[in-house]
Amino acid sequence: MALPYYVSPEQVMQDKAEYAKKGISRGRSIIAMEYENGILLVADNPSSLSKISEIYDKIAFAGAGKYSEFENLRKAGIRHADMKGYLYSREDVTAKSLANAYSQSLGTIFSQELKPLEVEILVVEVGQGAHGNEMYRISFDGSIFDEKGFTAIGGKSEALITHLKNRYRSTTLKEALKLATDAFEAGYNQTSSPQSLEVAVLDRSRTGRTFRRLGVQELTEYLRE
Repeated sequence: MALPYYVSPEQVMQDKAEYAKKGISRGRSIIAMEYENGILLVADNPSSLSKISEIYDKIAFAGAGKYSEFENLRKAGIRHADMKGYLYSREDVTAKSLANAYSQSLGTIFSQELKPLEVEILVVEVGQGAHGNEMYRISFDGSIFDEKGFTAIGGKSEALITHLKNRYRSTTLKEALKLATDAFEAGYNQTSSPQSLEVAVLDRSRTGRTFRRLGVQELTEYLRE
């Protein structure tokens, strides 16, 4: 009788991690960056499929990797936020609680399922003041990182973060957008155009819903020298 093939748990986890990382690396990157009036989200995304979206009044979501998988996570996040806001109060819906829920879900899938999710996501919330912003990066294995100033996810995230490290400062929306596009051009060795970017902001100066998308015409004006 043949003995069953044995693979150590460490090797299984390593293989899962490598599989997920390869899938994420094929996706295009997203940058999140604080500016003077809120948080800017920029995706290198020539597709019409959105990678950045609103979750709740002051909370936004961004996903990199396999679109169908992070789209399901986005929808689950909206349901979670709506239900919590309905059962308790709108103030109880926070980026931190949502990021923790995502972290638990991704961690469970990574440890218990045969195939991990090929995704990396961002959950960001704009605060009342510049120091009240929250940005959480959640990895495929449920690891959660509390980011400050700026961060990036997706295929070229390491190169983008390296580019931004010595250049970032709290600034205007126009300057932040220019810095983000410069990072994409350096990371991908290509010229960014308004048509190839998906851009949104969480603007604390707006009442009620703070999420706003920037269209091609507005982007063209911002990126004009």
